[in-house]
Amino acid sequence: MSQYKIEAATGQHIGDRKEQQDRTALFAAPKAPGYMMAVLADGMGGLTGGALAAEQVIRTAKQNFEHFSPLTDDIETMLNTIGQEAHTVINLSGISSEKQPHSTMVMLVITPEKSAIWAHVGDSRLYRFNGPNFVEHTIDHSYVEKMVSEGKLAREDAKDHRLSNLLVNVLGTSTSHPFVTIKRYDGLKAGDAFLLCSDGLWHYFSEAELGAAVAMGSPREASEMLVKKTRERSAGTNADNCTLAIVKLVAPPKEVKDYKAEKMRRAV
Repeated sequence: MSQYKIEAATGQHIGDRKEQQDRTALFAAPKAPGYMMAVLADGMGGLTGGALAAEQVIRTAKQNFEHFSPLTDDIETMLNTIGQEAHTVINLSGISSEKQPHSTMVMLVITPEKSAIWAHVGDSRLYRFNGPNFVEHTIDHSYVEKMVSEGKLAREDAKDHRLSNLLVNVLGTSTSHPFVTIKRYDGLKAGDAFLLCSDGLWHYFSEAELGAAVAMGSPREASEMLVKKTRERSAGTNADNCTLAIVKLVAPPKEVKDYKAEKMRRAV
């Protein structure tokens, strides 16, 4: 029997914006039984332009994952390809539509070999938890994170810095080629959990709060609670779209033994 089963859910809210420009999805791989993917994209670039870019990220991820086979393909290579292909198409779409669509993205793949591989571009984040305990999250491709890494800004001052929303790496930009940061974790077990979310959500929570919320209930219950709490905390701020996907590994239900005792007849 498997040591865990996968439970997942997504959630989002338009916030105070005129349009929902975030996108998220969960996929299975037709050619790779036991593999699953979660994808989240935060579109930028004004009305419809951002939604166009985010849609392209989801579409590109779905197409690549549908053709993925562990017999011939490498997950890290696939994730990088998704980022590069999405960037190219978003760029071309911007030229043809006379808009400036951009998007961030974060992706997660869970394998039956008990591995998790994730990739991101921009400031859409992946958080990893062990039960309610925070373990790590992706590092934003932002100007303030660049300042932190160079020792020019203290970590505790980064979140509320006036330039915190200035990104140095996004999909769709015509001024530079994006890079995809990829990481993996092996040895998955029941109790491990992952949260993918846009900055419209993570900005309002501490790492401990997110861990507690994800561990507290089912992915659907946690999603509903986090969206509700985001709306409460962002009241009066012209809040951004908020979007999330939660993937939890839970212990499978115990098998219930159902033996029936029957009388044995002796042949004489």
